[in-house]
Amino acid sequence: MWRQEAETFASDVRVDVSGNSFATVNPGGGPSVMLAGHIDEIGLQVTHIDEEGFLYVDEIGGWDPQVLVGQRVTILGRGGDVPGVIGKKAIHLILPEERSKASKTRQLWVDVGAADRAGVAALGLRVGDPMVIAQGMVRLAGDLIASRAIDDRVGAFVVLEAIRMLAGDRKPPLATVTAVATAQEEIGFQGGGARTSAYSVDPAVAIVVDVTFSTDVPDIEKKELGEHKLGGGPVLSRGSAAHNEVFEMLAKIAEEEGIPYTIQASPKATRTDADGIHLSRHGVPTGLVSVPNRYMHSPNEVVSIEDLFNTARLIAAFVRRLGPDTDFTPR
Repeated sequence: MWRQEAETFASDVRVDVSGNSFATVNPGGGPSVMLAGHIDEIGLQVTHIDEEGFLYVDEIGGWDPQVLVGQRVTILGRGGDVPGVIGKKAIHLILPEERSKASKTRQLWVDVGAADRAGVAALGLRVGDPMVIAQGMVRLAGDLIASRAIDDRVGAFVVLEAIRMLAGDRKPPLATVTAVATAQEEIGFQGGGARTSAYSVDPAVAIVVDVTFSTDVPDIEKKELGEHKLGGGPVLSRGSAAHNEVFEMLAKIAEEEGIPYTIQASPKATRTDADGIHLSRHGVPTGLVSVPNRYMHSPNEVVSIEDLFNTARLIAAFVRRLGPDTDFTPR
């Protein structure tokens, strides 16, 4: 779907062997710019199917097992999608002293309604099949939306929207800009698809769009995470993989364009695609722009639509100011 939308306005749209999708506007320009948002989501994978037809699973990416209990899932089988439900022993059957203990993923199972292992096989399912939570998008009050996989499908949306804005300019940008919907960020401890796609694009500068913790909910420690709220605009990262010269340019442009923003410290790893991209080839000056997100890694993450478009506006404005002589080398 991302590539189909990109083909309506981008000059070159493709996919690589790892599943990274690319869309380029203004090919032949300079410098080369990469905009990255990861398209993958957290999920589960079948590790065992028992004789009674129950599926046991492990986590793909980081889950709080408490939010998995009782959820419906969609299993990606050979013959198509198969629905299932995540099961756990009923509260009535759990000993009182055990009820306050947190559930663990290994204690859960998935019920697809099959009577036995053969019934599961007849549905086209086998060990290794992935599954996702069966939860669609809903609109909340104001401009808020809730959905699974907001981390980071909204980032993939934002980078595509940014190059759509650039493609619509009367005067095209000087830069060649490639939006990338990267794969395997949630499991990419060595950089995932972001590292390989950055090697392919070989950008002079990169902007990563991901989500970060919105701290406008109860019991969040702002002393550790800073103050970021839905509707407060994009969050600009400083430190770690975030190049300081890119940060300063983003902050200056946000102020000039009247785009609200906040700043987040990243003294260690950012835990985003920026960690892989900034180390590609000879090093890539990389900026990290995040969207405030409530209830991260849950079936109902929440973001502001206004924040998405403000983030796209900021990135498009950043690209418009780039030229062949732009240099992010520290002075």
